[in-house]
Amino acid sequence: MRIAMWSGPRNLSTAMMYAFAQRSDCAAIDEPLYAAYLASTGLEHPMREEILAAQPQDPEKVIERLMGPIPDGKPHFYQKHMTQHMLPEVPRDWMADVVNVFLIRHPARVIASYGAKRENPTLDDIGFWQQAELFAQVGGVVIDSHDIRENPEAMLRALCAAIDLPFDPAMLSWPTGGQPCDGVWAPHWYEAVWKSTGFAGREGPLPDVPEHLRGVMTAAMPHYETLAEQALKPA
Repeated sequence: MRIAMWSGPRNLSTAMMYAFAQRSDCAAIDEPLYAAYLASTGLEHPMREEILAAQPQDPEKVIERLMGPIPDGKPHFYQKHMTQHMLPEVPRDWMADVVNVFLIRHPARVIASYGAKRENPTLDDIGFWQQAELFAQVGGVVIDSHDIRENPEAMLRALCAAIDLPFDPAMLSWPTGGQPCDGVWAPHWYEAVWKSTGFAGREGPLPDVPEHLRGVMTAAMPHYETLAEQALKPA
């Protein structure tokens, strides 16, 4: 099984990758299209040059790797993807041959978290419209990071059942520090998850969004709400 997890930034996506990477039957890869995205857009992201040097910049080559032999001879392959990396020139036919899961999070939480690492995110940066577009094209399972934080075991069991994968309790914890599946950008973005040994507890109230970013949140909300209507719930 190849599991493509489609998320925006700052959305529990690294913790979910760590969870699947703890399974003895699952290989994991971190944002394989990141270098291709930076090369195509010319965007200045933290550690840009390191990322461009670490990954293929041709999306066709990336997809060949994703759909080729699974690393380490494992039966399953977990692929952590950022929806904004799926630029128009990136082929999408391969998505019909993977299990697509859409990880969502309330825009207020995403914007507050992203803004702490990279100022003034735009709607394009945070991936909501791209996520809704991909879901409309291929469908799949939707899971909300808020629900995972509320009850990690129940939601992971529900997710595994939805994709016909046996649940493994190893998914609930991981060792502190970086993981072998981390992308080269991990030192900049993954400080909090490196300190963790499992999913963080319940989320508090929604954060205040700075006035200059409220338009971004307003634009993102319909896309989030469309997917939230389809969100998986525990049995």
